[in-house]
Amino acid sequence: MKKIVVIIALAISIVSCDKPVAEVKEVKTAYVDTSVLMKEYTATKDLDAKYKAKGEEKGRQLQAEINRFKQEASNFQAQAQANGQAWAQQKGVELQKREQQLGQAQQALSQELQQEGGVEMDSLVANVKRTIKAYGKEKGYAYIYGTGDSNASILYAEDKFDITKEIIKLLNDKYKTPAKEEAKK
Repeated sequence: MKKIVVIIALAISIVSCDKPVAEVKEVKTAYVDTSVLMKEYTATKDLDAKYKAKGEEKGRQLQAEINRFKQEASNFQAQAQANGQAWAQQKGVELQKREQQLGQAQQALSQELQQEGGVEMDSLVANVKRTIKAYGKEKGYAYIYGTGDSNASILYAEDKFDITKEIIKLLNDKYKTPAKEEAKK
């Protein structure tokens, strides 16, 4: 009885080995050069321009105050001799405090712009990732890797796997520049 069970098991295993192996599906992969993507994506350029203009606008007010301070500091030298040492010491302390306040104001402005820009940039990056994910699903990619200056997860790839230009075109086509929309109206 045992021999029959062993023979049947052996026969089943031999028959099952004769079945053709399922065909291995080719895995479709590509990569995106994220540093090129972020340089050429219109939304990134617009965001950079927005915060540059915002920085210049807010910086003008601060720069006017800095210029007034510099003028006052240069006048301090001449007035110190005329008004005496006690006045010079008091005025010197006031000027130091103002200089510190102006430095703090510059630093606060820089931090404010970085925080505001950072929030918008995070949103932009999240949108880019969603777009790449949707593109990958639509085109049947198993993997889309990222490469670039800051996240070199690919050390080498053939150029034929680079879909950066396609993604940039897709993103730029989806993105409507605010200035272009207003010009159309």
